[in-house]
Amino acid sequence: MHKQNFAEAVDEIIKQDNRYDRDAYLFVREGLDFTLKLLKKNTHTNPVQRHVSGQELLDGIRQFALDQFGPMAKTVLDYWGIRKCEDFGELVFNMVEKGILGKTEQDSREDFRGGFDFNEAFVRPFQPTRQPRRSESHARRVTPAEPTRDNSRATDSKKLSSGSN
Repeated sequence: MHKQNFAEAVDEIIKQDNRYDRDAYLFVREGLDFTLKLLKKNTHTNPVQRHVSGQELLDGIRQFALDQFGPMAKTVLDYWGIRKCEDFGELVFNMVEKGILGKTEQDSREDFRGGFDFNEAFVRPFQPTRQPRRSESHARRVTPAEPTRDNSRATDSKKLSSGSN
């Protein structure tokens, strides 16, 4: 029997469920690899294959998207049909049903519900920090008084005295 490769399996998934772009499946698969590397790095454990929870995968995918696409992350994901964390769950479980990914008895699509807000995760990190409004900065600004004749002479005499030392 012929074992299906990743591309063939994704082709079959898309025939049944065309909500997501082909690249979305590749991204999730690469996001899983990225997440496993992060978990290994953070836990300093042996490189034994371990199960990744839905929340761990969401966090890894978020970091991977920011790493790969920077300020364009939300735009790219949206183009692929991914608009909320639940979409990642759909992609994962489409791959589970095709045998591309495995799962435990405890895993479900619900694990991806309410993971993070896309604007907070992908837009906010690239927004400029808030600057005070013009009226606020004007109210706080201290403007020097116009120099009086005496003040200007004092300044001039300081310059002269410092220059003669």
